[in-house]
Amino acid sequence: MASKSEGKEPVNEQVVANMYGAMRSELNQIYSKITELEMEVSEHSLVINAIQPLDQSRRCYRMIGGVLVERTIKEVLPAVQRNKEGLEEVIARLNETLEKKKKEIADFETKYKIRIKKSDNDSKDESNKKEGSAQGVLVGPASSSQ
Repeated sequence: MASKSEGKEPVNEQVVANMYGAMRSELNQIYSKITELEMEVSEHSLVINAIQPLDQSRRCYRMIGGVLVERTIKEVLPAVQRNKEGLEEVIARLNETLEKKKKEIADFETKYKIRIKKSDNDSKDESNKKEGSAQGVLVGPASSSQ
């Protein structure tokens, strides 16, 4: 009957650590999705900028569901602009979700007094780094440029 009183509260440190890892994983997935969608918005902008100055009756090819279809710029340009706006809305919602998840993680860290330890190798590497040497890519929170 003890299982009824457990509810959502973790049983031990390992469960807390697993929950925390899952939350961090979700956060990273949201970051990745935002980055991916921002790249798509960038591609849509490139296409819009490339075809906007052209004659509206000019032929244009567009990939729809894996099929390349022939249209005119007059037909394609509004659709690409709508898609770009839709992607920007999704990015905005994901950013809201990201902020909520960050707050949830911060509350979880506070509640269970979680502190992130750096391994000995990481701290040695940081002290030995010289200007201009890069080991990898740093991905931070995505910022909206518009």
